[in-house]
Amino acid sequence: MSVVCEIWFAFSWLLDQLPKLCPVNRDVDLNALQEKFENPSPNNPSGRSDLPGIDVFVSTADPEKEPPLVTANTILSILAAEYPVEKLACYVSDDGGALLTFEAMAEAASFARIWVPFCRKHEIQPRNPESYFNLKRDPYKNKVRRDFVRDRRRVKREYDEFKVRINGLSDSIRRRSDAFNTREEVKILKRWREDNSDEPMETLKIPKATWMADSTHWPGTWTVPAPEHSRGDHASIIQVMLDPPSAVPQNGTEGDGNSMDLSEVDIRLPMLVYVTREKRPGYDHNKKAGAMNALVRASAIMSNGPFILNLDCDHYVYNSLALREGICFMMDRDGECICYVQFPQRFEGIDPSDRYANHNTVFFDVNMRALDGLQGPVYVGTGCLFRRTALYGFEPPRLRDNPDCCSCCFPRTKKPATVASAPDVDPEDVQLREDDEMNIALIPKKFGNSTLLVESVRVAAIQGQPLADHPSIKYGRAPGALTMPREPLDASTIAEAINVISCWYEDKTEWGQSVGWIYGSVTEDVVTGYRMHNRGWRSVYCVTKRDAFRGTAPINLTDRLHQVLRWATGSVEIFFSRNNALLGSPRLKFLQRIAYLNVGIYPFTSIFLIVYCFLPALSLFSDQFIVQTLNVTFLVYLLAITLTLCALAVLEIKWSGIELEEWWRNEQFWLIGGTSAHLAAVLQGLLKVIAGIEISFTLTSKSAGDDVDDDFADLYIFKWTSLMIPPLTIIFVNLIAIAYGVLRTVYSDVPEWSHLLGGVFFSFWVLAHLYPFAKGLMGRRGKTPTIVYVWSGLIAISISLLWVAINPPSQNSDIGGSFQFP
Repeated sequence: MSVVCEIWFAFSWLLDQLPKLCPVNRDVDLNALQEKFENPSPNNPSGRSDLPGIDVFVSTADPEKEPPLVTANTILSILAAEYPVEKLACYVSDDGGALLTFEAMAEAASFARIWVPFCRKHEIQPRNPESYFNLKRDPYKNKVRRDFVRDRRRVKREYDEFKVRINGLSDSIRRRSDAFNTREEVKILKRWREDNSDEPMETLKIPKATWMADSTHWPGTWTVPAPEHSRGDHASIIQVMLDPPSAVPQNGTEGDGNSMDLSEVDIRLPMLVYVTREKRPGYDHNKKAGAMNALVRASAIMSNGPFILNLDCDHYVYNSLALREGICFMMDRDGECICYVQFPQRFEGIDPSDRYANHNTVFFDVNMRALDGLQGPVYVGTGCLFRRTALYGFEPPRLRDNPDCCSCCFPRTKKPATVASAPDVDPEDVQLREDDEMNIALIPKKFGNSTLLVESVRVAAIQGQPLADHPSIKYGRAPGALTMPREPLDASTIAEAINVISCWYEDKTEWGQSVGWIYGSVTEDVVTGYRMHNRGWRSVYCVTKRDAFRGTAPINLTDRLHQVLRWATGSVEIFFSRNNALLGSPRLKFLQRIAYLNVGIYPFTSIFLIVYCFLPALSLFSDQFIVQTLNVTFLVYLLAITLTLCALAVLEIKWSGIELEEWWRNEQFWLIGGTSAHLAAVLQGLLKVIAGIEISFTLTSKSAGDDVDDDFADLYIFKWTSLMIPPLTIIFVNLIAIAYGVLRTVYSDVPEWSHLLGGVFFSFWVLAHLYPFAKGLMGRRGKTPTIVYVWSGLIAISISLLWVAINPPSQNSDIGGSFQFP
């Protein structure tokens, strides 16, 4: 058993190490970006920004698990980002269709008129008001303006009132709805009496509607579900909270004693749009991936930014220059072949010891940087800047020069001429037009029947190209082409945007199959990134000096295990699907293929890991070590392997900059997750493949604990889950085995100390890895639920008795005489 496990571990170790052979670190020059795109030039005399537009997507689904105040803070940090205001648009996807989220976004749009100018005037960092006002450092450091203290005090007061309004929205909506429903009931009863109807009063159906502030029914989900007003059955909604700004900067007014002086501050705000897609019974809405694709279509019609940044509702912009740093890669000379720029995920609210490796620094600072030296990092679901053309399923432009390339590369554009030429007909231009006409005929089948959406595809492709200001750039756009103002929104445009987010729009199209976010997996993010790499695109990892984005992560043991279970289950689905890297195209580089193969294989290591964790106990029970004796040869091999692994760990720690404690926490949770969530993921994946049983997961809660005096209250909350049974069993069996081995050796006539030391050492090594898990079971004051001891004790005793039944001790054995006291 030991040899079989070691062979698999060696294979798994190679899959993990091979993609790390080419790590890279990247840096950007923001001054060069500004000089090239925002300074006056012969092609841009006015000096208006020539940067491409960015559409930011924020997704939320349940206001109870994802508090509206958290989402509102994320929106405010986006609206205050350092990017040309007229080039930025923010879309909020409320997949639950809740009036609470809608009114919270309206409140955020109102508060943004104060918060955003304040951030611009005083260069505030971070631009999430909750995080800024809770900073531990001195807020007045490096502030030289005399009115900063007064402005900050005023904005802080406004934000406190804003929080109170947000927190009171739920009760406000309930009271308003109760009042309107009571009024409607009175009207219906009065009409019933006036008509002298024979219909019994009990049969009158009076709906418990949810009412908006303008005295109309909320078209989304009602608090009391009703037909056409429930979470899976409601109309589509698009509301422009903040209109598109003008292209000309607009300064504010001089302040008096009660307001800020904004005479030197641009008070324009980016466009903010609330979106709820239509849901009806009988349709598969494809969860988050379906919501993201609805935003792609709606944004293409309303703003059509050639780049898309997607963020979870709890991930806010921590570095206001992050969008510019991502655009630097897209606008570089090789940027036309970059499908997305992935930023590392950084988290707040993690306990100081990071008990369950929530920071995941080994993955984000080692593995992802290493992949950046290959074809690029994988897409991890949030904090990612996409090229819209890549999301549309097109191939990178350089593959079009390959004669073996298929003809689905649309749209095709040539480098614009820098010098006026004679109107000669270029045969290549004729061929390009013919190819484009052929591809245009296939567009409706791919994207749907929206004319505005189809027309936006080519525009986004051209606007997303780098400037054609160098001979090495073959596919580029003319300088100064994006300095023109954006067309204003009208009613017909919004009506078409509502049309493309209807539940039937994706029927008989390629949305979710080869266009947009890919359907069919609980880890749609990894699959979507894999499809792009498989088409020949490459991605970039952007590690900024100041964290680009920050979010929250579950610090509770049960929530953390369920999160890992969802990721691992998605990996198993990928392994048994056509997205397996073994079936990838030749455009997927070899080491990149190895990395994606490891994504699908790593959960299966849990089978061998479970066995390996029981081997020390088996050694102690059977008095047989994995080798016959602890001779010099075995110890030399063990020492050599250990030193090699330590050297590799030190190397990774040194070049990645992570701490030794972070590396050790990752090792501990690898074993905890491998013996619990990964094993369950393998079983669930096999059930789905063999029996067709679908897998459903609950949304990870982003709300804080009930204890307002303790920031880490969730860390000590114990919530039982069956995922805890395997690691608990491992702990108890190893503890019993250690006690059994010590007693047998001490009272044996011929003690085998070498066998005892080997077994005890490896048992303690297993227990050391499981220490955070055991500590999590103790709660705040060591209060462990009885069910923990009952389950683990029964299983451990059963395994021990099973071993005795399989290999009963003889009458003359050492253990038989071990209890014969003098």
